[in-house]
Amino acid sequence: MKHAVHVLRRREEFGDLFLLNFAWDAPPPRAGQFLMVKPERSGVFLARPLSVAFVGDGEIGFLVAKRGRGTEELARMLPGDRAELTGPMGKAWEELLPRPQSLAKPVALVGGGVGIAPLLALQAENEREGKGFLFHIYAGFRTKPDLPFLEQGPESVTATEDGSSGKPGRITDHLEPGRYAAVCTCGPEAMMKAVADKCAGAGVPCLVSLERRMACGVGACLGCTVETASGNRRCCADGPIFPAEEMYPDERT
Repeated sequence: MKHAVHVLRRREEFGDLFLLNFAWDAPPPRAGQFLMVKPERSGVFLARPLSVAFVGDGEIGFLVAKRGRGTEELARMLPGDRAELTGPMGKAWEELLPRPQSLAKPVALVGGGVGIAPLLALQAENEREGKGFLFHIYAGFRTKPDLPFLEQGPESVTATEDGSSGKPGRITDHLEPGRYAAVCTCGPEAMMKAVADKCAGAGVPCLVSLERRMACGVGACLGCTVETASGNRRCCADGPIFPAEEMYPDERT
């Protein structure tokens, strides 16, 4: 599960986000899975869990937010620098999504900031493997993004809180769950709770991908345990994707 790799390229994006691509010669991870990523020369003990954003011919990419020492180290990596990637780990979206042939409506993918990464991976996987899902992307940011793989198609919506690009306000302001057979979401906790609440009100299934600090990534340390409606679960091994009703039980019932 451990892969010794090197950086192919790094691109600064906007704010605290950047794209980091590594050489990759193993089977591609499934969309929704993550890897533990750590530079070969590191001043921190633990690797950082990163959701896969992109899988290409001989490479794998991550959208990373600079949030501490570990991700600051990743931000300083240059082409040729070596790293250790462990994984892939966790569940994939496809394990919880219904078969596309059973869906009469599209599926909405709602991402906030760096949370857009596993959703773009899901869209790309669907196109690459011809699974047959019809996805509409909703992407929310604080300010104007500059992501080369976030294309503004006719069925995509981008919103910025400062109004610098796309629709003004929060992305949840523009989501109408009733248009969709299901909703997949990843991003800030408050955003996912808002998405889950709107979906519950519309009677639409919702899947959430959690962002949590992790130590081992395989469920042994219990450091990423989360409370759910059915008891404590390990975010890494039992998730990171969960049905929204498990994470945010509808208090109105």
